[in-house]
Amino acid sequence: MDTMARITYSKDCPSRTVLGVLANKWSLYVLGLLRQQERPLRFTELRRHIEGVTQKSLTQALRNLERDGLISRTVYPTIPPRVEYALTDLGREAGTLTSAIADWSKANASRVHAARSDYDNRPADQA
Repeated sequence: MDTMARITYSKDCPSRTVLGVLANKWSLYVLGLLRQQERPLRFTELRRHIEGVTQKSLTQALRNLERDGLISRTVYPTIPPRVEYALTDLGREAGTLTSAIADWSKANASRVHAARSDYDNRPADQA
């Protein structure tokens, strides 16, 4: 294994924390939705479109994405305050990766589900 590969897989590699954020399913959905909509979205819009996400999980995903510079958060001085989330340039770039994952997932979902079924239905002596 070359030196770069060893560094990438090392527990001390800085890319591991970035990958951890991008590998979070809610982060993937947020990035994908913001990329698809091509406009800033409010928290309630994000939550309405991303079925199954809890308020806590969405809040954490948004904070992590903002912290990593992938989305921006804009607060408007209204009553009640209006907050919108948008992709940054870095987030748009990451969105190409997340879109590729989503496309692959849609194209191969039936194959993955078939493999799961085969695995789950095999005899116990083959497990």
